[in-house]
Amino acid sequence: MSRNLILRISVAAVAIPGILWACYRGGDFLHGLFLAFALVAIGEYLYREGYTVLSGYFWLSTLCVTATYFSADSYGAWHGYPRPLNGLAAILIFFIVTALMFSVRKKPPGELFIQHTRLVWGVAYIGLLYPFVRLIGQGFFMSRDGNSVGFYEGGDYLLFLFGLLWVGDTAAMGIGKWLGRLKLAPTVSPNKTVEGFIGGIVGALTIGVLMYFWRLSHVPLYHLLICALGCSLFGQLGDLVESMWKRSLDIKDSSNIIPGHGGVLDRFDSLLFAAPFMYVYMKSIH
Repeated sequence: MSRNLILRISVAAVAIPGILWACYRGGDFLHGLFLAFALVAIGEYLYREGYTVLSGYFWLSTLCVTATYFSADSYGAWHGYPRPLNGLAAILIFFIVTALMFSVRKKPPGELFIQHTRLVWGVAYIGLLYPFVRLIGQGFFMSRDGNSVGFYEGGDYLLFLFGLLWVGDTAAMGIGKWLGRLKLAPTVSPNKTVEGFIGGIVGALTIGVLMYFWRLSHVPLYHLLICALGCSLFGQLGDLVESMWKRSLDIKDSSNIIPGHGGVLDRFDSLLFAAPFMYVYMKSIH
């Protein structure tokens, strides 16, 4: 067994139980943890894009990500305040307008457009998608005929989300190495295969069944399976999107902050696309 593999397993053995415990505990600790992840992620993105901590863009982007994270408050929406996604959209628009105001330097229009496109994409990618983890963590009210008839804690849904993503990722990697023949997206991620893609879906569906019998029996099984399927598809899409970004910069990892695993963006790329799907789907059935 290689030294790098031992390091990866050791870090995962500590980090995974810790994150699952945080999901189950919920509350401010969980929200603070994922805010920290979001801030590290935007820092990784900006660093790779060439921005330093002395740059106005760096602090404006960080402020925007922080604001969008805290605006994702479904409790307020249940008590008559503006719905959370409206706040996210308003903050992003403010960021775009302010970023354009910073563009007083003399640069060719084409270069300036590309710079802003990549900057706004990064802030939208992290700032608009990470808050969905917080929204899921706040739980769901069960309603009937427009009236609230119960409340379900978000920790169980986060366990479901992380479980299906991590098991799906492990299954995709294992099946891909064992049976992989057909390349899924060779120009973006040469190691991913169609067989691994299918294996990831099977792994996610398995977690859907297990969560039904363990913690989520109040949700019909077919809904959990649909949710697991959608999260797997969006999660694997998120993995490809992050790979595309790294390939555009000719880098292997977003950073090396997590020993043996790369950066926060590398570890939570699938989460950023899967969490919005889970939130919207679960919100629609509760």
